[in-house]
Order: sequence, then C-alpha cells, then structure tokens
Amino acid sequence: MNLKSIAAQFSTHEAAREFLEKQRWPEGPVCPHCGVVDASYKLTPRPGSKSPVRHGVWKCRGCCKQYTVTKGTIFEDSHIPLNIWLMTIHLVCSSKKGMSAHQIHRMLGITYKAAWFMVHRLRYAATQDPLAEQLTGIVEVDEAYIGGKWRKNRRIPQTIEGQRGKDRPPAVDNKHAVVSMVQRGGDVRSHHVPRVTAKALRPILYHNIEYGARIMTDSGTVLHGAIHPRRHDQVNHKDEEYGRYEDGVCITTNTVEGFFSLLKRGINGTFHHVSGKHLHRYLSEFDFRYNARKITDGERSCKLIGKVAGKRLMYKELIAQPDAPQSPQVLG
Repeated sequence: MNLKSIAAQFSTHEAAREFLEKQRWPEGPVCPHCGVVDASYKLTPRPGSKSPVRHGVWKCRGCCKQYTVTKGTIFEDSHIPLNIWLMTIHLVCSSKKGMSAHQIHRMLGITYKAAWFMVHRLRYAATQDPLAEQLTGIVEVDEAYIGGKWRKNRRIPQTIEGQRGKDRPPAVDNKHAVVSMVQRGGDVRSHHVPRVTAKALRPILYHNIEYGARIMTDSGTVLHGAIHPRRHDQVNHKDEEYGRYEDGVCITTNTVEGFFSLLKRGINGTFHHVSGKHLHRYLSEFDFRYNARKITDGERSCKLIGKVAGKRLMYKELIAQPDAPQSPQVLG
C-alpha cells in the first residue's frame, strides 16, 4: 500500500469503500447498532425505485437497522470521497515530520477547511487508548518547550517606590510545555501540561509508567521530585554529561531527546504555527508515528484505519473553547 497503488486501485469512492470494509470487518460485517457479527446483508440499489438505496448500505438481520462502513467512525457524515481519505491517511502516516493541511489542500485539490478538518480527525483517531499498558523497563522522561522564541536580554521592570518590584519574566513564558516518556526500544507518550511542576507531573508519571520501571532524566529537580521514591538515574547536562554506563546499562536521555527533535522540526518546519488549543492532537499524531516506526508506511496506514472506529469529532467541537491547557495564543 503506497500512494501509487492507492491512486491506481482505489481511484473511485466505491473501490475505497470495499477496501475499508475488508479492513474494518475481516470476519464479516459488524452491526454498529447491536454488535452482531456477520449477520447482515448488503442492500442492492434498484434503478427506477421510488425509494432508492445508496451504495454500500447494509441491513442487520438482528435489529433490522441499516448502516454503512463509515457509521460510528471519523468518516461518518463526511462529504469527502473515501479514496481521498485513503490518500490523506497515507500522506499523514508516511511523512516523518507530518503533513500540513495546506499541503494536502494543494496536492489533493480539496478546500483548506476540509483538509484541516480531515487531519484533525485523523489526529483524534491516533490518540492513545486510555487503557493502554504502562511503560516498563527503562523509561526516559524529559520536558520540552514548544513554540515561540526564547526571550533574551530579559530586563527586570523598574520598581516604583512604595510598590513591590515585579519578577523577571521567565525565558519560556511564551512557550508551551510538553513532557514525554519513552520506553527504551518501545513506545512514547507525550502530554501538554500547563506548568512543569512536580505536582502536575506526578499523576502523569504514575499513570503511564510501571512502578518498578527504571526512570532516567536529566538533572532537573522538578522531575526528581515527581519521580521520588522510584528508582531514578540522572545525567548532568550542565557538566556536558550526556551518557555513562553503570553495570552495563547506559544512563542517558538521548532517546527522548531524539523524539523531541522530530517533534520540534515538525512543528517549526512543517506546520510553522500551531495553536496551543490543538497541541495535544499534534502530540497524538507524532506519538502514533513514532510508536509505529518499525513497520512500513502501508502497515502504518492500515493500523490507523483500525483506530477510526468509535471516534467522532464534530467541527463545532473542534472550534469550541479550549479543551487543553494553554497560555500563549499561538506557537510558531
């Protein structure tokens, strides 16, 4: 499965629909209303009928309700043909640093609004399952600041007699904080946090990392306070220490730093400007691609198709009030 084969084999909406049915229902059609497996039959459109049936409609023998393969998925009620959806999925999954909505809009000939909505629905489908297993073994944890520019030559505001002097603004006050946890040789999980404090990070670490795991970080005191009393190793980047060996185990955070390099190059070089409101969806996209890095682009695309069920994202929800922590309005 690559872009050339998608364009050749799934050039029509109906061909793409048949492919999607095989991917979603390998053991036969599953009714989204009652859950009965392989007890449905496809309705055949009859020309000249007073009540014509659309292509791809199934009817369940159990509950007698009609449905299609897009029911209950991110594709439901979409006016974009399914073959365009398949091309978009492949472009997003095969681009190591992501694919912007503007690029998809230009390549596939759809409006920018439609492309923007499509890629956000795919990011929502790529979200980590809430009951996923915890990270085990050696886990590297670090934080990064995304967007904006580092503030240089920060001046302390002049104090006025009789008033308390204002604090110096931090260098990252126009950036967003992201904490990532990478199981060495395994998966990554990233979270957008309002502030990098032990109180904010402790529940995230306890939920995602097994208690007996060996955690490795830099010399930051915040992460040490959030991890205590677990087993914790640190490397001191201030003294230019980036790795050392203890009993044959490499103490380093180079793996999570490598993930941050992909994330930052994608944000800065591909998307350029990302709203803090939607940053958590971009993190889901980069996490999904990183976790599926050991398989081919086609297998990665099929894996994302397998995650589209049970996830609906409405446009009014997407443009509603922020549902993620944010301080600056725009990143870039």
